[in-house]
Amino acid sequence: MNKLIGLAASLLRLVPSPVPHRQERLRGQHATVDGIKYSMPVNSDDSPVLMAAFPINKRAAAAVLPGTELRPFSLGGKGLLVVTVVNYRSTDIGQYIEYSLAIAVTHGSRPAPPLLPLVFQKTFGLGQYVVDLPVSTEISVKGGKGIWGMPKHQANLDFVVTDSAVSAQYDDDGKLGCFIEIERPPAMGIPLKLAASNYCAFRGMLMKSDIYFEAKGDVALGGDAKARLVLGDAPGVAALKGLQPAEKPVFTAYLPEAHGVLDDHYEAWFLTAPTAEEAARIPGGDPLESVAGLGQGQEWLPAPDRSATTRTGTGDTR
Repeated sequence: MNKLIGLAASLLRLVPSPVPHRQERLRGQHATVDGIKYSMPVNSDDSPVLMAAFPINKRAAAAVLPGTELRPFSLGGKGLLVVTVVNYRSTDIGQYIEYSLAIAVTHGSRPAPPLLPLVFQKTFGLGQYVVDLPVSTEISVKGGKGIWGMPKHQANLDFVVTDSAVSAQYDDDGKLGCFIEIERPPAMGIPLKLAASNYCAFRGMLMKSDIYFEAKGDVALGGDAKARLVLGDAPGVAALKGLQPAEKPVFTAYLPEAHGVLDDHYEAWFLTAPTAEEAARIPGGDPLESVAGLGQGQEWLPAPDRSATTRTGTGDTR
């Protein structure tokens, strides 16, 4: 097994960087968008990442997706709930945690065949539809939602790392949103170069943005992956509780020091339905007014209350 892992790591080192050439050409340029100052590209450094994916009911997942062009990605007849928590330690807008709860999807006029989207990601528009995205700071909400249409809102967040586990929790107005804990996979240091597309609903539109990560990570697959997921009663996770997430994850991953680039290019489409009445009922995300009055605060809310969830240790929560 160690030899196979070593061979895989050697091959992965040959994979080119997923960051588009345009982002490299922009390096050193500056931008001010909605009053937020950016040094291009929009990047992050020294950012630990926790990831886990759980099988879910595909039909229930389809009912959560807005419009007519998103469909759940299918793996063994199931959909996937993808939990990604990033502890951003170095960005243009300061330090913050981002807690993504998303459904793996494809985008297009026709359903995608099973598994092929993993190979032909762009052809089938493989990505994730972000259902809930709490973050630590006001400025992250202002930028993420106002520019890229992400469903960000400020909440109580933490990110705890111990020798045996990595966990993160979010609370919203005194209610548990989500608790995720993974058993740390064996230290492999696998070189990973990942590109991911995020689909989000905002202003009655479907907005797509792309992010690129490069890191050395530790990954566990199938029976070797161990995690615990708890969905609470916070409003942001209400749509996820009917997805019947499995107890065992498909995979878990921990990236101790990821480096990311968020593409400044994004796309948007109107969310449509067969009739005007149905279109009016589409969950099209928050309106423009939800970001118009936001400032650029970088203060965090208090840490979430872990008294009802298993505490794994006293790791660095910021």
